Amino acid sequence: MLFEDSEHISISQASEELNVSIDTIRRWEKKGLIKAKRSETGHRLFQASELSRLKAKTNGVGEVGYKVHKAEAQSEFSVVELFAGAGGLALGMENAGLKCEMLVEIDKKAVETLRTNRPEWNVIDDDIANVDFRNVKADVVAGGFPCQSFSYAGKRLGFEDTRGTLFFEYARAVKEIKPKVILGENVRGLERHDEGRTLSTMLNILNDLGYDVSYKILRAQYFDVAQKRERLVIFGVRKDLKRQIAFPKEKNYTVSIREALKNVPDSEGQKYTPLKKEIMDLIPEGGYWRDLPIELQKSYMGASFHLGGGKTGMARRLAWDEPSLTLTCNPAQKQTERCHPKDTRPLRVREYARIQSFPDDWKFSGSTASQYKQIGNAVPVNLGFHIGRAIIAMLSGSYDEKSLVVLEHTPN
Repeated sequence: MLFEDSEHISISQASEELNVSIDTIRRWEKKGLIKAKRSETGHRLFQASELSRLKAKTNGVGEVGYKVHKAEAQSEFSVVELFAGAGGLALGMENAGLKCEMLVEIDKKAVETLRTNRPEWNVIDDDIANVDFRNVKADVVAGGFPCQSFSYAGKRLGFEDTRGTLFFEYARAVKEIKPKVILGENVRGLERHDEGRTLSTMLNILNDLGYDVSYKILRAQYFDVAQKRERLVIFGVRKDLKRQIAFPKEKNYTVSIREALKNVPDSEGQKYTPLKKEIMDLIPEGGYWRDLPIELQKSYMGASFHLGGGKTGMARRLAWDEPSLTLTCNPAQKQTERCHPKDTRPLRVREYARIQSFPDDWKFSGSTASQYKQIGNAVPVNLGFHIGRAIIAMLSGSYDEKSLVVLEHTPN
C-alpha cells in the first residue's frame, strides 16, 4: 500500500484500507498518536502515509527511534537563560547551535547539575532579583518564569505593576540586555489564568519594551519527545529588526516509550510499598484504577471514587507503544501515577531522563527525590532543540518553511 505524503483520506477510507476499525483510529487520535485535520464540512481527514506508519509502529516495525537531536554547525548567537533548572532548555538550545552565555538558577542542586555537566557555562547561583544585567550582552534572553498571581490593582497594568513577580525580573532582564529575540515559556494554563488577563498583561509589557510578540502552545510529543507535555511558548523579536516570528512546526509522528527506553541504563528509583505493589500488579498495560475489581476501586480511591472526572492519572500504568503522560516531580504520586509499562514499579531516574530526552551522560546531582524533581521540571531537551532552531531562523532572517510556522510581520 503506497500513499503520497500529501494525501489525506477520510476516517472510513482509512479504516477500510488499513484494515483497522474506525474506533481504533479515533482512539489513536484521542491518545495524540495521530493528528487529524477537518474538512470544510467538519469531517476528520488523516494523512494517509502517517496512518500507515502508525499501524506499522504498533505492529513493532517502522519505528522512528529515540535520539537526542543536535545540529551539525554552531551559530555565533548567544543566549542568557533565566530560571535555568537542570538545563533541559539550555542543552536543547546548545544542541540547536546557540551559545549559552549566562544561566541564572537559585536551586543549589540544579546549579550543581549545570556545573557538573558544563563546567564552561557561566552559571549564576543567586536569586534573580540580585542579578544586574545592564552590562550583559546577548542575542537572546530566555526563561521559563514561574507564573505567580498578578495584582490588577494598578491602573496602568504595565511593567511596574508586575513588580514582586518573577515575570517582572524576566522583563527587567529583557529591558536591561535589549536582546534581539526573547523566549518565554510556561505551562499551558497561563493562557487561561485570570481569564487570560495575566498573559495579555505579559504580552503588552513585552510589546511596550520594544518587541513584536506572539505565543503558541507546543506539544512535545510532536517534537521528538516520548511524552505528552504541553508548553506555552512566547516569542518576541525586537521591532527595529523587522523580522517575522517563527515557531517550530509539529512533526507528523510520535516517539513511543518503547523506543525511548530501549537499552536505557539502570539507575535508582522509587519503590512501591507492598500494598501499593499489590494494587498496581492488577493494572494492565495502559490501564488505570477503573481496571481494578469494584471493591478495590472503592478502597483505593476512597472519597474520590464518588467524585466526578475521569481521574485517569490514578493507579496509571503507561503503555509501551504510546508517548508517556506528562512527567511530574514524583513518579509515584497518587494523582499522577507513572508506573512502568511492564514492571510493577515507578519509572526510574534514567527512564525519566530518557522520556525528557536528556542524553544518558547528563548527570543529575542530589538525592533521588531531587533528581526526579529536576527532571520533571525541565523543558524536554529535544523540544528545546526545535525552539532553538526557530530562534536561529529569527536571528538570521533565514526561514525554512518545511520545519517552521512563519507568521506574517505585523508591526505595532
